[in-house]
Amino acid sequence: MNKAQIFDFFSRLAEANPAPQTELEYGNDYQLLVAVVLSAQATDVGVNKATRALFRDVRTPQQMADLGEDGLKQHIKTIGLFNAKAKNVIALSEILVRDFDGQVPQDRDTLTTLPGVGRKTANVVVNTAFGQEAFAVDTHIFRVGNRTGLAPGKTVLAVEQKLDKRVPAPFRRDAHHWLILHGRYVCKARRPECWRCIVADLCRYKPKTPAPGATSGTTAARARSRPVQAPSAKS
Repeated sequence: MNKAQIFDFFSRLAEANPAPQTELEYGNDYQLLVAVVLSAQATDVGVNKATRALFRDVRTPQQMADLGEDGLKQHIKTIGLFNAKAKNVIALSEILVRDFDGQVPQDRDTLTTLPGVGRKTANVVVNTAFGQEAFAVDTHIFRVGNRTGLAPGKTVLAVEQKLDKRVPAPFRRDAHHWLILHGRYVCKARRPECWRCIVADLCRYKPKTPAPGATSGTTAARARSRPVQAPSAKS
């Protein structure tokens, strides 16, 4: 995509969903950090089910440390890799209490020093909690970046760097949310729903997937005539 096409791409996503948000449920910055750590190799839906009761009682790192690893496991045992995640969450909570006065650092590099917090997790937190321009590349964004031609790259870091270079100023803060929602609900892995994609004519993916029951001749123009986009997520 060239600069004009990229601007058009994000303009359409922004028009369809002016205020995109993460689908993870949380009440404060600390709970967001915990939810994102728990979401690795798990769905947001599954994480939300596990954390609703947890977050009613645990709102601070000290409360999490007091709950302890075994107590946390009882809340998150339905999430994949819950043993390792419980260990990391308790450890990072203790560090936040000890070294950061119970506050979540606003610096990505500092966040990545915490147990269980990688670059993607840190990018989500600084973007969602603190409004920084950061591009957290998960499997959905990696796929959308490559499939559409928006930000092709062989690695997650390469796609992140390409997005950082190519996404124009008006859209940088919310780009991560638009792309993940688009990948989750429209540009799906096994069968992208090109027939209802509002950016299909800008996308380099061929052949476009026709609507169920339609022929392979479904066009991008037809898709543009029916602008359907992922619903805005509420946190």
